[in-house]
Amino acid sequence: MDGRAGKSGGGRGCRERGACACARVCKMVVLLRSLRWVVRGCAWDCRSRRPRCSAAAGPGPASGQVREAFLRFFQGRHRHRRLPSASVRPRGDPALLFVNAGMNQFKPIFLGTADPRSELARYQRVVNSQKCVRAGGKHNDLEDVGRDTCHHTFFEMLGSWSFGDYFKEEACSMAWELLTKIYEIPKNRLYVTYFGGDSSLGLSADEESRDIWLSLGVCPSHVLPFPLKENFWEMGDTGPCGPCTEIHYDHIGGGRNAAALVNQDNPDVVEIWNLVFMQYDREASGSLRPLPQHHVDTGMGLERLVTILQGKRSNYDTDLFTPILDAIHKGCGGPGYQGLVGEADVKCMNMAYRVVADHVRTLSVCIADGVYPGMSGAEVVLRRILRRAVRFCSEVLHAPPGLLASLVPAVVGILGDTYPELRKNEDQIVTIISENEVAFLSSLQRGRRIIDRTLQQMGPSKLFPVEVAWSIYGNLGFPLDLIGLMLEEKGIQLDWEIVSKLAQEDAEKKSRSQQTEQLEGSAAQLDVHSLAQLQGDGVPVTNDTPKYAYTLEPDGRYVFSPCQATILMLYKDRSLQKEVGAGQRCGVILDRTSFYAEQGGQAHDQGYLMLLGQQDVLFPVESVQLSGGYVVHEVTVLETLRAGDQVQLFVDEAQRLACMMNHTASHLLNFALRCILGDGTEQRGSHITAKQLRFDFSTKAPVTTQQMQEIEGIIQEVIKRDEAVYMAEAPLMLVRNIQGLRTTDEMYPDPARVVSVGVPVDTVLTQNSQAAMQTSVELCCGTHLLKTGAVQDLTIISEHQLVKGISRIIAVTGEQAKQAREVGQRLTAEVDSLCVRVKQGNSSLPEIQNLSKEVGCFIKELDTTAMPQWQRRELQTLLKALQRATNTAIRKLEISQAAEAAQILLEKHPNQPVIIDTVPVASLSILVKVVNQLCDKSGVSVLLLSPQASGQVLCACQVSKSSLPMLSAADWAVAVCTWMGGKAGGSGIVAKGSGNTKDIQGVLTAALEYVQTKL
Repeated sequence: MDGRAGKSGGGRGCRERGACACARVCKMVVLLRSLRWVVRGCAWDCRSRRPRCSAAAGPGPASGQVREAFLRFFQGRHRHRRLPSASVRPRGDPALLFVNAGMNQFKPIFLGTADPRSELARYQRVVNSQKCVRAGGKHNDLEDVGRDTCHHTFFEMLGSWSFGDYFKEEACSMAWELLTKIYEIPKNRLYVTYFGGDSSLGLSADEESRDIWLSLGVCPSHVLPFPLKENFWEMGDTGPCGPCTEIHYDHIGGGRNAAALVNQDNPDVVEIWNLVFMQYDREASGSLRPLPQHHVDTGMGLERLVTILQGKRSNYDTDLFTPILDAIHKGCGGPGYQGLVGEADVKCMNMAYRVVADHVRTLSVCIADGVYPGMSGAEVVLRRILRRAVRFCSEVLHAPPGLLASLVPAVVGILGDTYPELRKNEDQIVTIISENEVAFLSSLQRGRRIIDRTLQQMGPSKLFPVEVAWSIYGNLGFPLDLIGLMLEEKGIQLDWEIVSKLAQEDAEKKSRSQQTEQLEGSAAQLDVHSLAQLQGDGVPVTNDTPKYAYTLEPDGRYVFSPCQATILMLYKDRSLQKEVGAGQRCGVILDRTSFYAEQGGQAHDQGYLMLLGQQDVLFPVESVQLSGGYVVHEVTVLETLRAGDQVQLFVDEAQRLACMMNHTASHLLNFALRCILGDGTEQRGSHITAKQLRFDFSTKAPVTTQQMQEIEGIIQEVIKRDEAVYMAEAPLMLVRNIQGLRTTDEMYPDPARVVSVGVPVDTVLTQNSQAAMQTSVELCCGTHLLKTGAVQDLTIISEHQLVKGISRIIAVTGEQAKQAREVGQRLTAEVDSLCVRVKQGNSSLPEIQNLSKEVGCFIKELDTTAMPQWQRRELQTLLKALQRATNTAIRKLEISQAAEAAQILLEKHPNQPVIIDTVPVASLSILVKVVNQLCDKSGVSVLLLSPQASGQVLCACQVSKSSLPMLSAADWAVAVCTWMGGKAGGSGIVAKGSGNTKDIQGVLTAALEYVQTKL
């Protein structure tokens, strides 16, 4: 928990309690109240799109009514703007795996970095119900889910916000009104906490909040102070923060005073709503500075609220879960869900119900939002959730394969009206869950085999190798708790202390990597105080329209207009400065700029600044960032810079033009993908640099070789036509009506910039225009070519699936594309030549082995060479066939040579109890085959040595059935190779190794003596 009420839809260690007299009284109260809810519920639902009476939900209101009442209360009574839930896939926040709180999407407002032209910057009062996922990262409830009746990985956060509008008094008043008058929760069941102060930080108690609650009529004994840990909320180690006031609910009631149970992890008294008052900014030093603007951020978990209003003690007993639990029971048979926990839950059957019900909600919501089970980041966490659910289905519930996917319709039935993307993607959700379940069941079998094989090799030891367990966990996605259970069943232990250490080291490594990425990306980002100071001092935002000031000459050259600007302010060490001396690094804020700041997936421009009149001093621009409308140019100062200085700006034209080529090409690629793969193909991200373009997109299946060629063909046709690229700004409301418009999950400025290929923007904006359906039309702030012909060519050099359903293409343009095609043609010719030589046959073993090595070299070269991906795949298929052919030829020749050598040795050692000798062969592979054939034909144990020209001595042995188990091939080979100063390994039947010795006869004698001691 991060101090926010209901973040997991539940809270602090909820546990089931037996019924008591108070509980029976509570049930009677709930039944009486439910009659009022039936009437009121119908009234609420009559104003919604789908009228529904709450009677079907049993006592209390249906969950849908509870959610709608919250939204309508703030929207209708208190003029809040109602927003849809953001995707659980974080937008532009690498610090997060999932959206885990309602405030995530509003971070740019809190930090002051929101684009002043965007809709986001105009928000003042907002309300929504946000989809949240708590699994992985700092806030992780995954392992707690199922153990109690209140933790969840997915939950809904009912949130209300004020951005520089109202503050504490209004927020507390609204919350109290909603809970006591709309939801009719008895006032004597509610307790409120406030921040009690912290002397170490110089913070006094939040007596203002305390007095507000008292003025609202809250009983003084129900208003309680708590320290920093409970009642001071922070976004992170640095950034906006402030005191919070929490509202808690006493499930027992009955006139008792439960103040002593607040914040004590008591399941009877739970936190339901947290009101955060952001009024400070925590610096890197740990000190606090008052924020220039105060904000209110409140959050209440829907699951916990519904539990209270429906008179339940468990979130899983509400209508948010019961249809899923019923579907689980129907799908697996056996005992139904009873709500048991702890020791009362024999065989963890009820825990399994809760795990599966929770996890299928999370999977459904995440997949609907484009987060699929995979191998890194949020995707690997989702894979872990899916596999945990599958394990409980198969291992505990003993359900048939496919149960998890069969529960998706139940989830859609509960949440689909509120989150329509669930209905839209229902079939895809079912497919992805089914495919991943099949894959994991296969991994389970492989994991079991590895565990069984390791146990056989352990001997009498009762401690399982941690490195093996960690490998199974990391490579096969095998849950560590399942490994522990399987070992426990066999009486084997796992050193959990070392496992925990490995997990901690892994988490710290990922955290360090993430922090490094954040530091690299934030070096020129203005802090909230500097932004407020700039705005307060009336410093205008940077005019960056000169970045679009370029023309195309008749000869095909691009001419970039010169740009002169005035330094408005310098930024160094998180503060604004008027002057920065030589040798220091700082950010330069200009009144206008021709430099492109990193945004929209396009890399920032490179180039330099030059003081007007001083042509011998250049200030190379290292990065360009956009913060709250101000463009910050990061430079290392060679001579003193001052506010007011005039500078000339010189953009690296070659780098800019390359970015323009690749950005326009990415739009053409997006259009071509839609044409070939269908309208269901959606952009999931992109990154444009001067070197290449990267494009991620959703797709139902991997792109085939033929499809790749067709995609490139469409793009090349547009390039040949040398279509004009039109760019113009238009009101966002008008732009959203364009049929066929390509957009991404971003917050666009208003007006938005439209980029259209081949069709003027005015034409695509015409009402009912179909023009955008036939070409590329996107909202984009990037820099583009003015004619498509300058792209010259586009070649896809890589295509692979990041996760199931998401593919990534890397492509190059211009001269790089031409070079990639030339490389592809060269490699094709060379592989064709190799193919002819292999098919000729009639080669000796050394010749075939050399051909096999050539095949291997080509395979490696294909993996690392920039060339058309469709051509790479064709050559890879051909080379695999050649590899099989050469391996087969080598095997046949080795078997033939081995048969000849075995026959000679068989004639040399007739009727011997054991054969120990030397034989001239070219490889260990042939030696093993000689040993195999000789042992099979003679029926006795065999050990052969083969001295090599290099001085190395090869060794192989095989033990006959009659000699088992007295003689072990592995032990025999190890003993012999150890005498030669080498190593060996194998099984009890066959083993091989090598060493170095000149005393071959002595080794043969020692090998015989070893056998004689065993038989």
